[in-house]
Amino acid sequence: MRTVKTNIHFADSGLHNATNPISINLIGAGGTGSKVLTALMEMNESLTALGHPGLHVRLWDDDEVSQANIGRQRFAESEIGLKKAVTLINRANRWSGTFWKAETQRFESNTYGSLPNNAMANIFISCVDSVSSRFGIAEILHRLGKGKEIQEQPLYWMDFGNGRNSGQVILSTIGDIEQPSSEKYNCFPNLPFVTDEFGEMLKQSEETDDTPSCSLAEALAKQDLYINGSLAQMGSSLLWNLFREGTTRYRGFFFNLKKFRLQPIPIS
Repeated sequence: MRTVKTNIHFADSGLHNATNPISINLIGAGGTGSKVLTALMEMNESLTALGHPGLHVRLWDDDEVSQANIGRQRFAESEIGLKKAVTLINRANRWSGTFWKAETQRFESNTYGSLPNNAMANIFISCVDSVSSRFGIAEILHRLGKGKEIQEQPLYWMDFGNGRNSGQVILSTIGDIEQPSSEKYNCFPNLPFVTDEFGEMLKQSEETDDTPSCSLAEALAKQDLYINGSLAQMGSSLLWNLFREGTTRYRGFFFNLKKFRLQPIPIS
């Protein structure tokens, strides 16, 4: 009887055998990004309690807190007018005693094609609104993946995206991740970029109305109250499993909050 092998991806050994904190660039500090940051704070505390060196996060966002952000994002009335990235990182550092960093700019190349300063990291997490931003991030990651850095070698890109009641999280590798030989598993060293695998779908789903919301009620008409938090929790769980188990049979999921339906994306 022929045994059917299970498709799987073994995480880079540097994640669970780290001697230095794993560096993460979190791109976007809005509805999803602000809640992913909270999950990363919890993850960092849990990893260090288990003897791991933890995480070092750099949060990228050029936006300021507005009235429409209060309630759906991790901001208070007293923070209106402050830079989102600085506000969240200061709060995180006070809570956990970390030295995480804020970048009050977009994660994008400048007009001359130069990469942003401090762009290198082990893991990139994007929580951006526009399709063009995703393609811009993909271009930067392709360039970073060709570098020869050792300590901060780019390894993974996790992209969060959502509409009003649905969304998806996609995990990609930045280049190939070395896999062990196995008679039990089909090991996949490369997980394609979301822009390569779902590029056309992303372009077709691009929202045409990108006018900033002026109130919470208007913002809720565009995105349901709990879609961002639901995606943040489940996507962060996928990242946590890479650290704790060192493997994954899934590279993300599609989620419909209105129908309470989750469709995992298996490694294939």
